[in-house]
Amino acid sequence: MTDHSIIISTYSKERARYLSECITSLLNQSLKPDEIILVLDPYPDLIEFYKSRFSKDILIVVSENPGLSNARNTGIKNANGDIICFLDDDALADEKWLENLVNNYTDKTVAGVGGIVRPSWEQGNPKWFPEELNWIVGCSYKGLPEHKTTVRNPIGCNMSFRKEVFDKVGFFRTDIGRFGKNLLASEETEISIRILRNIEKSKIIYDPSAVVHHKVPKRRGSFKYVWIRSFYEGLSKAIITDKSLNSKKLTTESSYLRYILSIAIPSRCKRIYEFEELSKILVSIFSISAVFAGFVTGKLVRG
Repeated sequence: MTDHSIIISTYSKERARYLSECITSLLNQSLKPDEIILVLDPYPDLIEFYKSRFSKDILIVVSENPGLSNARNTGIKNANGDIICFLDDDALADEKWLENLVNNYTDKTVAGVGGIVRPSWEQGNPKWFPEELNWIVGCSYKGLPEHKTTVRNPIGCNMSFRKEVFDKVGFFRTDIGRFGKNLLASEETEISIRILRNIEKSKIIYDPSAVVHHKVPKRRGSFKYVWIRSFYEGLSKAIITDKSLNSKKLTTESSYLRYILSIAIPSRCKRIYEFEELSKILVSIFSISAVFAGFVTGKLVRG
């Protein structure tokens, strides 16, 4: 039987309630986790705070440096499982989440598996916010496959990899990924591309039966957040499309853009007389513009 480790990281005492609910959802899994690892940013008060709140059943480790990618790398290095699963501290896993992820690894060519991330808006989904932009709040978006299939990369909030792939291709890049409220992203995209490029016949599976619910705070339902998160997404993509990972690897982004421009927006244009549909069209264009601005900025800054 394959062992599995679940890695969660947190950087703030204010996320304690979310984290507690997250861990409870893991303890109630149909397939019991072999190991739950909580990675903390290296702040003494944060370490003292959480070590006094969780049982010895939760392995608490401290990252050498702050930031999501550093935390994930620390978790991997301390994990004993053959399968490493990642869950955000503000997400809740469905009862069969782990079971449905792990079942995919009976295929020896599967290097990674990700599932669906459903948004759980704390104060309701803004009527002007289109489902196609759910990636902005860290969730699965309209336009993703509806059935199990191979993909380039999973969503970071709900993903897993064989531990051996990190021995072969290295760890998450630490110059991208969240750092507190810094919104750089795409670390899971970059490492997935490395895996598929360097491990022959490997594949990554998207399995929508592996479900997590991601809390979305009210502040993310704002035009300001849409712009900032979209801009940083473009900036992140510019960083990873350097000499080692050229822009030809952005096929997923190209397909998504085609979907937005040729399907999503035209379908909403049929009901453009409805204020809600018009708003969603404008917000989609607003987001695309911000991504483009971030990408161009990143390319210019990196020369």
